[in-house]
Amino acid sequence: MLTQQTAWRNVEKAISNLKSENKLSPYEIYRTSCKELAEIIKPAGFYNLKACRLKEFVRFFVEKYGADERKMADAETLKLREELLSVRGIGKETADSILLYALNKPVFVTDAYTKRIYSRLGVICGKETYDEVRKLFESALSDEKFLNYIENNFDFEGDVRVYVFKEMHALIVKEGKEFCKKKPVCKVCPLKQMCVWKGGEVR
Repeated sequence: MLTQQTAWRNVEKAISNLKSENKLSPYEIYRTSCKELAEIIKPAGFYNLKACRLKEFVRFFVEKYGADERKMADAETLKLREELLSVRGIGKETADSILLYALNKPVFVTDAYTKRIYSRLGVICGKETYDEVRKLFESALSDEKFLNYIENNFDFEGDVRVYVFKEMHALIVKEGKEFCKKKPVCKVCPLKQMCVWKGGEVR
């Protein structure tokens, strides 16, 4: 939530502030007012809105799951996703990020980079909904032969799909930040040989 519409360095400052004020634990945030929390996370930008959204999530986490991450992780994925989406301020990308990165659930995270890169590659048209793109990736990355190859050739712990989804998302973010930007750097892009867009209209 703190990462929305700001650079990571600003998020780090906000987290550092939370740590120095001993407000990193769910129960401490739960007991802190939105006004006080907003002052602490000020470096993250949009601090009043983010403080209220963070409080809403923590309230849900504490009251529904007793601030127990393991209990939350044991919940059925689709049901938990719907619960997260019912929390004010949590959208699909944020919900799926929580599921994948915090709880190790096999849910692919779609973002603006994903749509930009794969529409330029010709895989999607760019008008698909968030869930259409998410399901496309989850299906493509769940091929049994592909997953068996990953299991036999890569060193990781846990669910192979979780590992693949995290790695794929990280690569997409790297590609989107360094090469396939709004104003792309096509000449040195590692995907240029398979790109059908080739410097056309910026999407």
